[in-house]
Amino acid sequence: MGFNESTKGVYTIAVTPFLPDGQVDRDSIDSMVDFYLEAGVDGITILGIMGEAQKLDQSESLEITRQVVKRAGKVPVVVGVSSPGFAAMRSLSRSAMDLGAAGVMIAPPSNLRTDDQIIGYFRQAIEAVGGDVPWVLQDHPLILTVVMSPRVIRQIIQDHPSCCMLKHEEWPGLEKISTLRNFEADGSMRHISILCGNGGLFLDFEMARGADGAMTGYAFPDMLVELVKLQARGDWVAAQNLFDSHLPVLRYEHQTGVGLAVRKHVLMKRGAIKHDAQRRPATPLSQQAQEEVGYLLRRLAEHDPRAAGL
Repeated sequence: MGFNESTKGVYTIAVTPFLPDGQVDRDSIDSMVDFYLEAGVDGITILGIMGEAQKLDQSESLEITRQVVKRAGKVPVVVGVSSPGFAAMRSLSRSAMDLGAAGVMIAPPSNLRTDDQIIGYFRQAIEAVGGDVPWVLQDHPLILTVVMSPRVIRQIIQDHPSCCMLKHEEWPGLEKISTLRNFEADGSMRHISILCGNGGLFLDFEMARGADGAMTGYAFPDMLVELVKLQARGDWVAAQNLFDSHLPVLRYEHQTGVGLAVRKHVLMKRGAIKHDAQRRPATPLSQQAQEEVGYLLRRLAEHDPRAAGL
């Protein structure tokens, strides 16, 4: 098990547990990590967009990193370090690696528009972080509003040997995966790991196109682990049946604005965290939304016992 260009499997995007008063819930960090490990994940990614990283100060980010790395043991932990300034990015990156993180994840800032701007940004970012730090290139144009073409991604990967993984979240993005794997096949790009986000909504076909697994925070990471294993051994029918049974919950969880609230609510119901609280500003689930989630979980339980009793 490790974090490199050959990584396969499921790296769960971890939430950040909070108490109802907005303080970091230290006890739930341990129970959450235990939950992810019991689900069989191959790695844990913290302080991402769904981890409410933008609501944490530097000291909180480091303490969370310290606690997760210690609890995760030998399971690799990737730390999101995206920041408006390179000084803060470098500080968090170097400190996270000193604490035992396996690598970091870097997303482009939303003001980048041209190919040259994007390529130049990552050149400066890696100069700041250091070429010895393994990192994940996060491609999430729906949220970040930065569109990276396959050729730009190829250039970044070729320019920076320390980039060992792409977190692919283009939507629609199946053709991008195929294009990148074709670049590898014709020798114009070295091989890297591709793990996919988008809440897992397209994971079935993403893996068929050449992705190596998932990097997303769906509240049933154990399902994602099972799905990736089924597809890796070519059992398409079983994988598709499992995937289809979860699609209603996946769709509901992927709603813009309330998706994190849904995810935390289900994780709370599954015992991973004590509270479904978010740090403000936040969009909590209404009572009606909670009832809708409950209905979907009861339906899911008819096909997957992991949802029973939720």
